[in-house]
Amino acid sequence: MSKISVLVVDDAPFIRDLVKKCLRNAFPGIVVEDAVNGRKAQSLMMHNSYDMVLCDWEMPEMSGLELLTWTREQENTKTLPFIMVTSRGDKENVVQAIQAGVSDYIGKPFTNEQLMTKVKKALAKVGKLQALAAGAPTRQQAASAFANDSLSALTSGRAEPARPVAPAPRPAAAATPASAPAPGARATAPMGRGQGQLRLPGGSQQCVIKALSLKEALLVVRRTDTLPQVLELAVLDLEQGENAEVARLNGYLHAVAAFEPKPDSDWLQLTFRFLDQDAQKLDYVSRLIARGSVQKHFVPGA
Repeated sequence: MSKISVLVVDDAPFIRDLVKKCLRNAFPGIVVEDAVNGRKAQSLMMHNSYDMVLCDWEMPEMSGLELLTWTREQENTKTLPFIMVTSRGDKENVVQAIQAGVSDYIGKPFTNEQLMTKVKKALAKVGKLQALAAGAPTRQQAASAFANDSLSALTSGRAEPARPVAPAPRPAAAATPASAPAPGARATAPMGRGQGQLRLPGGSQQCVIKALSLKEALLVVRRTDTLPQVLELAVLDLEQGENAEVARLNGYLHAVAAFEPKPDSDWLQLTFRFLDQDAQKLDYVSRLIARGSVQKHFVPGA
């Protein structure tokens, strides 16, 4: 029986590593290759045969949509299962992908289970799932392996236990709120450079942008019953400026801490590390940093 081969296409090494290791943990007999962008993937597909493609949308040189269009134009890949993995969740983008012939669609951020559901569905359509499922680990084993691989991808194999959320000293400089609450008083909404929407696998919530660089953003979110987790994949949606420009930044939570120096803090401080290398997104972020005036679009407590 020939082995099943999957091509993972994404310009973010962290995402590629997570998807590859997730597939290998779920299906020990699977063969997984990767490409840094659509152009590289196109070259690999011209010389190799694959049973499925998992592809990001926004990439330099050749986007996922362009690769999908090319794939459907080739005689030997017209019906190849092609899953688009992207932070673009707008209806018009979904319609555009469907019109180009996408097999399925999964939005960032996604959980291990969400990814496996899409992959199993695609493999079942081409009659490949049963052979792979025979040696697959249990759901609990796969979830544990996925978490360990997330940590390994960040620490280059030097696994260190993630620290739980704990009270932290009040951030200095750009991360310091306008005024400290009186002892025992309920904290008001932190002030900052602007606002955005943070999308996590468990849901979305508004956030205050306390500091912004080309590598990361320091965010403050209201504490909820479900705490954000270190290493969790996320998408930060920024919409600023007179033209309502939107940048969807893919990344992960590098650190999570209490915003105030007390256990029952109403706010959490998150360090969101960017995974995108997209020049257009980075240019937009650099303009936001240069303007330094995004706070005028922020309504405290919204």
